Amino acid sequence: MGKLPITIAVSDYDHTRDFAMGRVEAEGLDVNYLDLGTEEIFHRFLHGREWEVSEMSFAKFVSEMCSDEPALVGLPVFPSRVFRLSSVYLRRDRMLSGAEELRGKKVGIPEWAQTAGVYARAWLQHDVGIPLNEIDWRQAGLNEPGRVETVELNLPEGVSVTPVPDKSLDRMLRDGELDAVMAARPPLSVEVHHDPDIVRLVPDFQAAEEAYYRRTKIFPIMHVIVIRKDVVDENRWVMGNLYGAFEEARQRSLARLFDISASRFLIPWAGDYAAKMQALLGEDYFPYGLEPNRRTLEMFLLWAYEQGIASKHLKPEDLFPEEVRTRFKV
Repeated sequence: MGKLPITIAVSDYDHTRDFAMGRVEAEGLDVNYLDLGTEEIFHRFLHGREWEVSEMSFAKFVSEMCSDEPALVGLPVFPSRVFRLSSVYLRRDRMLSGAEELRGKKVGIPEWAQTAGVYARAWLQHDVGIPLNEIDWRQAGLNEPGRVETVELNLPEGVSVTPVPDKSLDRMLRDGELDAVMAARPPLSVEVHHDPDIVRLVPDFQAAEEAYYRRTKIFPIMHVIVIRKDVVDENRWVMGNLYGAFEEARQRSLARLFDISASRFLIPWAGDYAAKMQALLGEDYFPYGLEPNRRTLEMFLLWAYEQGIASKHLKPEDLFPEEVRTRFKV
């Protein structure tokens, strides 16, 4: 019997690259691997389910798993993890003495259900102490007008999100119509134009995020790998074989990172820096699987429910089938 043909769409990461390039194989699968940008992957998979296996926004996956009959199956493989105290931008002439001054301000978001926003809003609510109903939320595309919410929301009492379909968050921020923007990536005025008048709310964000981790033990998960349920229903073994391939690719990436005999990355002292992150985050500091990520998963599921993105307060076990919650050890 021949191999099962399957198409996988995942953006380019070093820790998935060996699988993408065929240096690691998933037993029994004839893989067509698509390397696309995350926005394109998310849009095409969300609206058309164009391939069998996909990278997906973690928040949108959690929302999907709240349905009575989810059409997706999750693998505890997390391509992207990013701390998010760096994700709030504002005009220099409105620089605040502290995040608590965002109370009552106009804050723009690309989508309420953007994963980065869930973590940043939870920080504002639970760490800074600002109830979400005390911010005037405006929703629009980050750099282009016309972006809309893609998840049905059940917003908390008193929370209002006003769509602005004809403007971008970047333009509104530069024009002074917004006090701040909260987004997964920097607006164009920062990322491309390097506008000195647009700055981060938390300037020394790495120190703040390291302190956040020491206090909370949360390493934010942004994206997850999902499989269409119809594929799993017909071939349940696909889950374990895919998980094994992604894990092998991750292990190879870690080996490259800690290889001090050669410069595998365009970062001086990359191995030394990785060792410092290992001291902070733990020996296996970018883990897959449920148990090593339980703290982060539990808190995200709580916050997604609190913020009206998840219609149910799920448990981590609700996200992943029992077969892939752990990996065998030798």
